[in-house]
Amino acid sequence: MEEGRVYITASYNNTVVSVTDLKGNVLAWATAGSLGFSGPKKATPFASSKVIAAIAEKLKATGPTRVEVIVKGVGGGRDSAIRSLINQGFDVLSIRDATPIPHNGPRPRKVRRV
Repeated sequence: MEEGRVYITASYNNTVVSVTDLKGNVLAWATAGSLGFSGPKKATPFASSKVIAAIAEKLKATGPTRVEVIVKGVGGGRDSAIRSLINQGFDVLSIRDATPIPHNGPRPRKVRRV
C-alpha cells in the first residue's frame, strides 16, 4: 500500500494518532495513554513523538509510505507529532488543520486562574 491518511488529535490531555487507508479503514492507532504515559505526561511533545514512533513500528511492513496529515486540536504534542512523522521516513503529501472552531455556540467555561 502506498498512500494513507494520518489523523492526529492533540488535546490538552492526550494525543491520539490513527492511520487509515484512502477509503477510511483504520490500519493502526495509538495514544499516549496506551503507551504507558499517565496524567499530565500524556500531553507532552515527547509523548506524541513516542506515539508516532509506535505507529511507524506497526506500519513498517505493510503500511503506507506517502501520507496526508489531518491535525485536530490545540494540544502541546501537535507540532512534534508532525515533525517526528517526517523523521520516521513518511513522505508527507499535505498537512490540513481540521480544528473545530465554534461560530458562537454555548458560553465557554470560566478561565482558570492558578
